Amino acid sequence: MTESRVPRRRRFLVCEPRHFAVQYAINPWMHPDTPVDVDLAREQWQTLIAAYRSHGHAVETVEPVPGLPDMVFAANSAVVVGGRVFGSLFHAPERRPESTHYDTWFKTAGYTVYRPENVCEGEGDLVWTGRYLLAGTGFRTTREAHHEVQEFFGHPVVSLTLVDPRFYHLDTALFVLDDGPEGNIAYYPEAFSPGSREVLGRLYPDAVLATEEDALAFGLNSVSDGRHVFIAPQAETLAARLDEHGYVPVPVDLSEFRKAGGGIKCCTQEIRS
Repeated sequence: MTESRVPRRRRFLVCEPRHFAVQYAINPWMHPDTPVDVDLAREQWQTLIAAYRSHGHAVETVEPVPGLPDMVFAANSAVVVGGRVFGSLFHAPERRPESTHYDTWFKTAGYTVYRPENVCEGEGDLVWTGRYLLAGTGFRTTREAHHEVQEFFGHPVVSLTLVDPRFYHLDTALFVLDDGPEGNIAYYPEAFSPGSREVLGRLYPDAVLATEEDALAFGLNSVSDGRHVFIAPQAETLAARLDEHGYVPVPVDLSEFRKAGGGIKCCTQEIRS
């Protein structure tokens, strides 16, 4: 079965954790009194970038800015579909300045950036499936922003309600394994409201389900190229289930970033031409 999985080359935008720290608390994982090992964080981040490149993916970088410790979480800056960029408007005032720097990068690269009117945190809560966008709400991105996203891209948006504050962004509870008509996902059902679980069950009857332990290890904050899944090594049960479904887990330890409530996907913005 593994041979039937075909990887697709991706283009990623990332930001070095040069100024990474936990200076405030905007999710349950963040404790400003917990020290951060910046050298270890940079080493782990560099391992992720090396893994992407060794698997044939293009990686571009935006310059980190002093005073913006969460800028490393590039996924939250925008969502890009078909070469169109829908920017971010962060819920937390501490993070709002990040948007300007990411917008500048995109504009310099030749993109036009749409500025949302409602709180929207990019790929943190907007997941492109190849057919439509799955959109999270409940803690950060507002339902009104989902309407904005649909009007901007002209693709259907499926709203999903998150109910567990530990999984405050959709990308901590769900990720896409394959994009396209026959695509599939992995997710942790208990992170969602009953109605949202039912929706996901109807859309993805063969989804790979994660345990609570997998989810708490940020195993769902993963990146898949359709064959290889870059995943936290602590999510052992999920990795085994992915292997059974023909995917190839690529363990990358970003444990230092869990102190800020982040992981592999949080550090990875995909630029879809």
